Amino acid sequence: MSIDEEILLDEQEKRKEVAFIRQQMPADVVSKYDDGLLSWVLDAIASYYYESGILESTAEEVDVDMEAVASYVCSLAEQEGQPRLDVREVQLIAEADLDFQEEEL
Repeated sequence: MSIDEEILLDEQEKRKEVAFIRQQMPADVVSKYDDGLLSWVLDAIASYYYESGILESTAEEVDVDMEAVASYVCSLAEQEGQPRLDVREVQLIAEADLDFQEEEL
């Protein structure tokens, strides 16, 4: 598979995940996030998993502290000049992201 094909596949997967999250979230919350911001939040969540070492765990089940994930994302948003995010809303997005990942397995 070429790099271009991989990028296209990643973009399609991200669009699918954003659509899934939009369906899972309360309308009043999801209306605050355009696709670009939702995509940024998903990338930030992935960064948390990478930096925290969760992805390297060999345990059969890993307990993810969603409050820590949300706090990390909100802090990163502030550092990167993103809009101010609500920790509770980001936690809902992180939980929906986890649901999406579990469905994809």
